[in-house]
Amino acid sequence: MSNRRDRPYQQMKPLDILFGESQAVAEIVAIESICLPQQQPRRYFDPQAMQELVESVRQHGILQPMLVRSRADNKYELVAGERRYRAAKVVGLTEVPVVIRELSDQEAMQLSLIENLCREDLNPVEETEGILQLLALHLNSDITDVTSLLYRMKNAADKQDESRHNVMPNSEAQVVEEVFTSLGLMTWESFIKNRLPLLNLSDDVLTALREGKIAYTKAKVIARIKDETARQELLAVAIAENLSLTQIQSRIKAILPTSDPDERKERIEGTMRRVKQAKVWEDQQKWSRLETLLAQIEELLV
Repeated sequence: MSNRRDRPYQQMKPLDILFGESQAVAEIVAIESICLPQQQPRRYFDPQAMQELVESVRQHGILQPMLVRSRADNKYELVAGERRYRAAKVVGLTEVPVVIRELSDQEAMQLSLIENLCREDLNPVEETEGILQLLALHLNSDITDVTSLLYRMKNAADKQDESRHNVMPNSEAQVVEEVFTSLGLMTWESFIKNRLPLLNLSDDVLTALREGKIAYTKAKVIARIKDETARQELLAVAIAENLSLTQIQSRIKAILPTSDPDERKERIEGTMRRVKQAKVWEDQQKWSRLETLLAQIEELLV
């Protein structure tokens, strides 16, 4: 390619994990020859973090090469390093270091997802969406089917051990477990419990969460308010005043209607059923915590 300089930029050991090579030698190419992919895993970039990166690039240049793949039109498609690419454009760099690899569409998307998921500043919503996309690639399925599979795995795991193997889709479940193990971010059980519900949040809460304005633990609690006006008001105050989770919960109690006796009874009975199904008494750590709670309940009943 005419816009490529055939000389090494540097060897980057940190690229080994991502690129799967013992030595990744980067080359210099014109930034105008790099195009963004049509489907990008990451959509939100924190303005403050981006400005810090811009200043770093302005002073030191691009310290870690971007990953690109060749295109048929004599250009390159960016696979990993969009933040560096954007910063370089802002600074006005005409040339940047890249590692060029021949990748299929699926390989390019997978590497792009992994690169984003390894970033510490990825917000919980995009992390959740990225993991689902990565699972979909590995399972050769769509995200709806992946979500359904995860819930089937959870339901199977919640059942008694003797029936688990008759319900859990073993081959697919093994792929899911391998993906989560390789990422090292969380278990698939934690992902289902704590992350999947985020995608069902109302648009206002989801937007605030995506933009990093509020923690996802707080977002989930605020989303319990069904009244749109009340929810938006509390969301705005929680962000502006940086309310703690306890403060948010206290304000919600004043907003949500008090449950009636039938609902309270159903909640107690439901909790007891779950305790029995989980056989908490067989887990010493869980039992120690439950025993303390039981003592408090028994004291109330005196």
